[in-house]
Amino acid sequence: MADDCFAHPRLAAIYDPLEPDRGDLDAYVRMAEEFRARQVLDIGCGTGVFALLLAARGIEVVGIDPAPASIVVARGKAGGEHVRWICGEAADLPPLQVDLATMTANVAQAIVDPHGWQETLRGARQALRPGGRLVFETRDPAARAWEEWTRAYSYRVSEIPGTGSVEYWVELLDVSAPLVTFRQVYVFASDGQVLTSDSTLRFRERNEVERDLIAHGFVLDDVREAPDRPGREFVFLARRP
Repeated sequence: MADDCFAHPRLAAIYDPLEPDRGDLDAYVRMAEEFRARQVLDIGCGTGVFALLLAARGIEVVGIDPAPASIVVARGKAGGEHVRWICGEAADLPPLQVDLATMTANVAQAIVDPHGWQETLRGARQALRPGGRLVFETRDPAARAWEEWTRAYSYRVSEIPGTGSVEYWVELLDVSAPLVTFRQVYVFASDGQVLTSDSTLRFRERNEVERDLIAHGFVLDDVREAPDRPGREFVFLARRP
């Protein structure tokens, strides 16, 4: 089940204006070019920002996400008709043969259930053609990113066209390694409505992820740093042999 920040229609509609800087996706665009990908599967596509970046470059993209509200936002964007949108999980994908499968941002960590994680890796491998690659990121637990998930670090007020002023902040709720739970708070000035979205992320160790990939028949080609968060994340590049 998707978190409310993606699944609630009012929150899905403001997700992009609240997160306007998606420079983290530049590295994924470069990798799509590096691997000469012509067909890409974007797992956990959310509101479709990455999928649409690729589609604008002439790449055939399938975007899948479990949150119907986010898929509605993605479909309604300029160029949305050029992407195949699917509401669901990676384990439920139709037959595909893509060159590249991706999980950007927090997608991999948001799959906290061990069975769900294994099913996601299985689904991704099945969707890849032989020689195709799976690329995703996950935060290094040693960096303790959750220490900055507080109101003091995160509070901001955004003016969103058509919506008005929205206050936003994050509250850390629980750290029970490897799981970290936090709450996002949204206050809409137009009518005073307060909405919250609770999320849990799983902070997997590098060797754990490597074992899981190998167990699902992947060859691990590389583990890189995220250019936008050096020293804080692992970016896994795995290949279906």
